[in-house]
Amino acid sequence: MNTTTEEKGMFWSFPVSHFSYFFIWAIVNGYLTLWLEQVAHLNGSQAGIIFSMMAVMSLIFQPIFGYVSDRLVMKKTLVFVILLAGTLIGPFFQWIFLPLLNSTNAMVVAIVTGIYLSFVLNGGVSVIEQYIQRASITNNFEFGHSRIGGSIAGAVASFIGGRLFLWQPNAIFWAASLSAVIALIMFLFFDKILDHNVAAATDHLSDKVNMKDVLALFKVRNFWILGIFYMGASALYDVFDQQFVIFFQSFFHTVSQATTVYSNTVTVQMFIEMILMIPMPYIINKIGARNGLLIYGFITALRIIGTALAPNWIFIVVLRLLAGFEMPLVLVSIMKYIGLTFDNRLYATVYALAANFMKQVSVFIFSALAGTMYDNIGFQHTYLIMGGVVLIITIMATFFLDKEHDDPNTIPKM
Repeated sequence: MNTTTEEKGMFWSFPVSHFSYFFIWAIVNGYLTLWLEQVAHLNGSQAGIIFSMMAVMSLIFQPIFGYVSDRLVMKKTLVFVILLAGTLIGPFFQWIFLPLLNSTNAMVVAIVTGIYLSFVLNGGVSVIEQYIQRASITNNFEFGHSRIGGSIAGAVASFIGGRLFLWQPNAIFWAASLSAVIALIMFLFFDKILDHNVAAATDHLSDKVNMKDVLALFKVRNFWILGIFYMGASALYDVFDQQFVIFFQSFFHTVSQATTVYSNTVTVQMFIEMILMIPMPYIINKIGARNGLLIYGFITALRIIGTALAPNWIFIVVLRLLAGFEMPLVLVSIMKYIGLTFDNRLYATVYALAANFMKQVSVFIFSALAGTMYDNIGFQHTYLIMGGVVLIITIMATFFLDKEHDDPNTIPKM
């Protein structure tokens, strides 16, 4: 395995693959709402159907994709299907979405769009992530170093997305299609893994996973502890951020001033995230993946509770920058933790279910609940409750979340 990293293309193609896929994520999610309002002229309820369908369908796609990925192991079949679908984003929105909107019921179009985007994005993300994670083991590089490409993609998409939208709104979708083509080329021609490395790194995966193995996973206590931790800490992280900008604006006299400060803060946050992705794998190797997850939980609780108690926007900005520490922590820790705690034949299934499926269920429930609480008791009190929940769940995880195994070969099979 130590010869792998010496061969050209065995690492550097993967950050480019990460970049090209997550660029699709960033530019579509960043500007879809504006496009639906200003170009497609959908009302709030119609646009909401798209996002609701994306969330609901992800609950179907993620467990299925996780199981299929575990069956395929290092085969790229599902990766190619998802990326091929991604190349059609531009044609879909320009030549299918708008004509259908004029000739068909808007709700039907919204449902179809939600299913399609969920297939490429919400469902596809776990497939891309788990494949590169397994490739990192096979090719002996750190997953977190490849994931830097995804962080850079977010910054680049934010920088050029607005300019593309102002120039030609449909250009954001064609940019997504182009990025999908690049990702397809990378996975097809450049993301190479040598056969003898696959044999060495996946020797413990020789037995094909089956549905009996997946069902046995639901009897594992640590699977549920990890899922509950994600349902609390990671899901509430996302829910907290959903309407954060509205709360942030309340500390300023003008919306434009708040928007400028918020934009600059997010830029610095993403820069911190990119920088920390470099040493984070070594830090997690030193402190342990389990401890990395727990630190992430405590930082998340601190950020949410601290925001509720912050006397001015300066404190909030400082707390917001903690997100630059949170993302590298959780992204690197969860990948290493699953690999060192669960049967690696079920790696993609555990990741899809515990880190994505359960999280999406929680986001779906808490999003509506949080919106009602904002209206009834205000942002500060809602944030205190959110932060309290994250803190309690993280404390529980310190007692019940299993410690990782030092040797993957000692992990019991299902």
